[in-house]
Amino acid sequence: MSGGLDIVVTDAPATDLPREKRPHPSPGPAGDDPRPARRPLRLTARAGGEYLFVGIRGGTPTPQESVNVSLGPGDICFYDVHHPTTLDFPERFRTKVFLVSRESLGLEESDVHRLMSTPVARTSRLGALLSPFLSDLADTAAASRPPVGELLARNAVNLLATLAVEQLGGDGPGTPDAPSPLMTRIREYVELHLADPDLSPETIAGAHYISVRYLHKLFKDEGTTVGRWIQRRRLEECRRELMLHARGHRTIAAIANRWGFLSAAHFSRVFRAAYGMSPSEWRDTAGRAARADRR
Repeated sequence: MSGGLDIVVTDAPATDLPREKRPHPSPGPAGDDPRPARRPLRLTARAGGEYLFVGIRGGTPTPQESVNVSLGPGDICFYDVHHPTTLDFPERFRTKVFLVSRESLGLEESDVHRLMSTPVARTSRLGALLSPFLSDLADTAAASRPPVGELLARNAVNLLATLAVEQLGGDGPGTPDAPSPLMTRIREYVELHLADPDLSPETIAGAHYISVRYLHKLFKDEGTTVGRWIQRRRLEECRRELMLHARGHRTIAAIANRWGFLSAAHFSRVFRAAYGMSPSEWRDTAGRAARADRR
């Protein structure tokens, strides 16, 4: 499946999860991997049922200490596909495994080991919401034709990225100043739909499967609001176009409309508030500067 995601569903008894060789190993003198053998991640369950796993590609070599994780039906567990695992499960159980790259989730290498030891319980607030949704998504994506399957895969990656950030403490991966993968995707979505006058907190939240309240919280944590961010980006694009069309080949109203401002009067007010001059004054100033440069 494309979208940077593979889904493996199995009912067969297994003692291990899907694994992959680590790309670009560091060979020793004899061509072998010089790293000492790593102790497997031991996953234990006492009840039959369905279990969800997120296999992360591209993690860093994990520490040598043993990691034992107890799971219940419906729990969501992250693991490193390059790290050995052992399953101590009942005879009858079902697994749904989402295989995705670390980069697609916006994670640092060091984040992977932290996620391995913190499964999402089906009984938690986040698990109760996402576990049944991801389970149904896995079944639907596997049976869908490519266009629908690709869309579902992208949605799944967004959900898994959100889940990873929440498990890491909600502050995002890597350094404290690094943007979360969810905020990166939200900003990319805003950029792609900046010219759409219907762009709103509701449409943004719906496209990323989060609540409007949570969307507002994400922007509040960055010291702004959704509306201010959209308006700021639209004003920047309008200012850029006014400079490019300083000779008046396009009207100010047309440029404002092009970037989602339906009211010319409203556009003029917010432009002056942001830049200390009207759109026409900015265009005239840019035109004079351009003529002076040509002399």
